[in-house]
Formats: sequence, C-alpha cells, structure tokens
Amino acid sequence: MSVLGAAPRDAGLQPERTRLAWRRTTLACSVTAVLAVRQALHGTGSRTEVAAAAVIALIWVAFLAVAHRRVRELAGARPPGLAPRVALGAVLCSVGLAVFAMALIV
Repeated sequence: MSVLGAAPRDAGLQPERTRLAWRRTTLACSVTAVLAVRQALHGTGSRTEVAAAAVIALIWVAFLAVAHRRVRELAGARPPGLAPRVALGAVLCSVGLAVFAMALIV
C-alpha cells in the first residue's frame, strides 16, 4: 500500500484522553500552587516564603501556557505529536513546582 493511497488515520479517542490528562495535570498543578500560596500567606510571612510563593505562581502560569497550547493542538482533526520543547517545558514546570513547594513546606 502506498502512502498516497493510504486511508486517513482514525485517531479515535486518544486525543480526547490526552486532552483530559493535560487538564487533570493542570488541575493538580493549580491545587499545588494554591496550597503553596496559602501556606505562604498563613505562615510566618518571611521574605523567603513570599518569594517561593511568587516563583510557584510564575511556574504555574508557565505550565498553564504550555498545557493550554497542547490542548489547543489536540483539538485539531489530526493533532501533531508532542514537540520536545513543549515536553521539556512541561517537565521543568512540574519539577520546579514540586521543588519550590517542598522548599516552602520545609
């Protein structure tokens, strides 16, 4: 079978499942960010806590941008694969969020 004569690929529900997974991850990051900011506001209020909460908020916004871009891409009829740059951005945001949240707690 030649490439020109190949039938279009039926993606099925895979893009929808992936889109839902991105939304769940965004929700988890949002909860983590809110809890971290809450900890900073109800903690001692030191500059370190406030700075960590600000960094967490910035990381959260960056992750929202990455996730929103990917969810939009998945809405197409034939979604492209995940670009390495987007994957790296999501990983860095997730790890950064975890590191700063742990620093805020400890």
